Amino acid sequence: MNTRNRPERMRSSGHAAPVGLAVRPAVAPAAALPSWPQRASFCPPGMSPGSDGECVSTLCAPRAHPLADQACNARLADYERRVQGRFDAIVPTLKAIAALQHEADFEARAQQIACDRLGFELPADVLADAWVTTLDMRKLYGSSVLHAFRELAQEAIAQQNGTAEADAMMRFFIECGFHEVDVSACADGRLKGLLQYILRLPKKAVRRHKSYAGTLFDVEANVEQWTETELRRFREGVPTLADAGTRYLKIAVYHFSSSDPHHEGCAAHGSDDRRAAQAALDRLQAFGTAIENGFCCGASVATLLIGVDTDNDAIRVHVPDAQGEMSLDCLVDNMALYQATAGRSAADANWRLGTIVDETARLHARSAPEPGMRRLIERLLLNNLSQIDYVCAHHHGRYADIGHAERFISIGDGFEEVHLRNLAYFGHMHTVEEGAADMDVGIRIFTRLNVAHGLPIPVAIHYRYDSQVPGSRARSIERCRRVKAAILARYPALVKEGLLVCGMSVQAKQPGTPLEIVQDNDPNGHGQ
Repeated sequence: MNTRNRPERMRSSGHAAPVGLAVRPAVAPAAALPSWPQRASFCPPGMSPGSDGECVSTLCAPRAHPLADQACNARLADYERRVQGRFDAIVPTLKAIAALQHEADFEARAQQIACDRLGFELPADVLADAWVTTLDMRKLYGSSVLHAFRELAQEAIAQQNGTAEADAMMRFFIECGFHEVDVSACADGRLKGLLQYILRLPKKAVRRHKSYAGTLFDVEANVEQWTETELRRFREGVPTLADAGTRYLKIAVYHFSSSDPHHEGCAAHGSDDRRAAQAALDRLQAFGTAIENGFCCGASVATLLIGVDTDNDAIRVHVPDAQGEMSLDCLVDNMALYQATAGRSAADANWRLGTIVDETARLHARSAPEPGMRRLIERLLLNNLSQIDYVCAHHHGRYADIGHAERFISIGDGFEEVHLRNLAYFGHMHTVEEGAADMDVGIRIFTRLNVAHGLPIPVAIHYRYDSQVPGSRARSIERCRRVKAAILARYPALVKEGLLVCGMSVQAKQPGTPLEIVQDNDPNGHGQ
């Protein structure tokens, strides 16, 4: 299952850095390099050996970037270690338990080991049945993954803070001319840390954030969300008055792989990054046209297209012109900006950051974006410089798992509290029929990651309800059970072999509300 340490071939993505960015080598001159250990010769192209013998991306600066937020990077690194540690402990723990299954006091010893190493008990019925045949390791594995994640989500809910940071970011959005920011990204698990890590945006400041395979978000559903937001502005004056002159901002995020563009890009678009970008841009344009055609009085939205290199989390921001139109070619490559500013003073780097958006537009013979949009793009580029520096410092400039390495499939409304790269593949759906394409992509990914190694596919089904609406909770629970039943019916071969383990939960929409586990009423016992 572990894909983190496999060798990868480095290839060019086919995109040149924007004209005008004088990218200079980010490594020390050859004369200053120390003698490397012998294993350094195995570094793939695009990587060089570091002082500890590990391969380091040649895109990384020899020291921290002057604009990087090192305190934030340290907090995120600690969080990543803790979350990954929870999941990495599961397989060794279950192996230790499996070796004891024929001992007289097996059940008690197994539970003690699980509590000591994982922090929770295993399903008692599975342990109790072990003497009859053999221990159902697949069910134990699937339930352990889902339990570990639910505990992380509960802890994140209990520790929620950062309201002041979110409020400040929302004020910044409004100052830029946007009263609502709605982000749709690809469902690929490598974008699971989009807000918290890649863009460094407080999740409370981005009220709408949903993922779809290939960034193919539902235009009609987004029009309904826009209508809901605008109605609230007219009725309540929240977050701005109806005549404030601000707009709804829709951001679409696609992804690609600079190391292996033909295999590790977006699966929904055949790992063709230009096709993925065009598909996301088409959806943005369809959304904007739908608003303009469906509502009078000059109704309009602002849109922004962003690409993410999932190898190193560097973003590409496609710069809109003064009318809000975007081109696939007019973009700021933040990795090029990082390299060009890494060795400068903070003042010089800030000056370069402040000129790059207008310069990019001019070099492509396009008008500059409106001031608010330019200011927002500059903030996103600044935030992402810290993330590039983070990957350089903690992952040698390129993730070891440049491909899929997700832990489970998340179906439904998603878990907003936990954001981490490659944690989960996400499929937003209310019925399996409407999200069949997303679900099938996830099953294909986990067939390679888990099923090929005899491990089951854990599926977390989660829906939110409005506690102010009578019957909403009951309907969400029923939706969980209906979606679970449809998933089991769609993949009968996996179910028969015990290779699909589903867990269900619901949660109120109000911030800070706990998860509520939905008990399995499946007589076949394929959920938990």
